[in-house]
Amino acid sequence: MAARGGGGEAAAASVASAAGRSSGGGMRLFSPEYYALCFGGGMLAAGTTHLAITPLDVLKVNMQVNPVKYNTIFSGLSVLVKEEGASSLRRGWGGKLFGYGAQGGCKFGFYEFFKKQYSDVLVGSNKSTVYFLSSASAQIIADVALCPFESVKVRVQTNPMFAKGLVDGFPRVYAAEGLSGFYRGLIPLWGRNLPFSMIMFSSFEHTVDFLYKKVIQKRKEDCSTAQQLGATCLAGYISGAVGTVVSNPADNIVSSLYNKKAKNVIHAVKSIGLRGLFTRSLPIRITLVGPVVTMQWFFYDSIKIFTGLPPSGGLPRELEEANK
Repeated sequence: MAARGGGGEAAAASVASAAGRSSGGGMRLFSPEYYALCFGGGMLAAGTTHLAITPLDVLKVNMQVNPVKYNTIFSGLSVLVKEEGASSLRRGWGGKLFGYGAQGGCKFGFYEFFKKQYSDVLVGSNKSTVYFLSSASAQIIADVALCPFESVKVRVQTNPMFAKGLVDGFPRVYAAEGLSGFYRGLIPLWGRNLPFSMIMFSSFEHTVDFLYKKVIQKRKEDCSTAQQLGATCLAGYISGAVGTVVSNPADNIVSSLYNKKAKNVIHAVKSIGLRGLFTRSLPIRITLVGPVVTMQWFFYDSIKIFTGLPPSGGLPRELEEANK
């Protein structure tokens, strides 16, 4: 698929100017409207799925901060409900809906944008290079959008006396720590989400490609909607599970910093321990993240398909060739 010599330059120019229409004959691929749809689809997909698993997220954060008290999923849920009531499982829902909605919009929308840009510039480069660079660039922006919401959410979920939600939580964080309080965990958040996002997007892309070529043995444009969404869901689950294992150490560090269980990253690593970094809360994170990532890709690609766009996967020049 790599272009050669002068033909490579011509191919790059063609890719930059083509932006052919989708197979449905409607919205133009890689147009401003296309990126807006990807941003909106990512926001809806991420916000709603994260909202749905708020109770498990409350438990996950408490397991990371107090692993002795909340040592298993079932006993941890029981302790939370018994001591703080069933309403405790809803704490932080605003941060999940709006924070992860903003993150999802930026993550999916900018991934599509950067994948187009890097694909045009790095003609002939390894696909994984484009996927890694695109996802990392998008995630950096996405986490800047998420960080203030995450800062409040974690405090609300682990300290019932801190605030009830975003409305009273934002002013309290600002009054106590200023603007820097909202970005206290940005570096660890990047440390958690950058590896996760790079592995997740790359794994998804390669798994989708494998499924169409080796399992379904059809071009995705020739597949039924059920086949397309089936491939999306399977690739989504695999990519989410792999990314979770890679990002678990940083996720534990983030929770420790936000709850002031550690002064800095080095202190957090020493406090949690090397084994704890990789194993603490890992079962519940896999329980959470696998289905969540699957549903995000399902909703995201459903929006694409039902607006006449091709499902996710592949380099932009491949999509344009398929939809000419």
